[in-house]
Amino acid sequence: MPHPSVERPASALRLRMLEDMAMRGLREATQRDYIRFVRAFAAYLGRSPDTASAEDVRRFQVHQAETGVQAPTINGSVSALRFLFTVTLDRPDLVRRFVLARYQRKLPTVLSVEEVGRLLEAAPGPKYRAALGTAYGAGLRVSEVATLKIDDIDSTRMLIRIEEGKGRKDRNAMLSPQLLELLRLWWREGRQRGVMLPHGWLLPGRSRLEPISTRQLNRAVHEAAEAAGITKRVSPHTLRHSFATHLLEQNVDIRVIQVLLGHSKLDTTALYARVATRTIRAVTSPIEQLKILMEGDRSLE
Repeated sequence: MPHPSVERPASALRLRMLEDMAMRGLREATQRDYIRFVRAFAAYLGRSPDTASAEDVRRFQVHQAETGVQAPTINGSVSALRFLFTVTLDRPDLVRRFVLARYQRKLPTVLSVEEVGRLLEAAPGPKYRAALGTAYGAGLRVSEVATLKIDDIDSTRMLIRIEEGKGRKDRNAMLSPQLLELLRLWWREGRQRGVMLPHGWLLPGRSRLEPISTRQLNRAVHEAAEAAGITKRVSPHTLRHSFATHLLEQNVDIRVIQVLLGHSKLDTTALYARVATRTIRAVTSPIEQLKILMEGDRSLE
């Protein structure tokens, strides 16, 4: 007779680490990632991480490199294990043993303005059109779009209030008249369907008590791209990339774009200068000055 499945109790180390992360205000998604990375380290060791030595740390990172683990994953595990050894285990001596993997950031995929228009038109219904329009029109992350509440839309000041964005920071995002109209179209339909609660989620999920999931938004983007005949690999974040790139091509100051995106470092925002093709085309090459000089020399002949 099969035994009923019983969930394993969490170890004392895991509970302590969860308490340490919660006490320091780490987001739930970050906590889940950190626990997953620590679990992978423990599985490699075959014993509890609190018994790890400096050589164990070195061998683990060699193992990651030899098995083809990608640089972002390696760096994610470094962050998690640094927290474990610095905070939870109070073993800072091991932290300096970790090595971050260097890698070249790929240029983001960017849609043209015309492609964005086609994508929004092909969105499966007004709710998703409002969601994708917000990702593009305000440059929001998909998680920020999903967790917007009705009260976050300030039509008087034409702002969108983002609470606890990345890094648990609050900020204001721009609200354009056209985006406001998209949101109002959805709000009216949502009220008719009875899914909009007072002071509730702007984009309810399958239950009006829960926000739409990021998975639903990803699926909607892929469906819309396919319907619109867009062959580029797109995601909700592609709309955020496009927002930043199009602003840069309109000669909006890059520091303003940094604030709108909620980037803590200007270097992160500067990446869009590499994909702003209209800006690149508008730059006058210094060789053009040489041409003027050459023409001036000929006029003296």
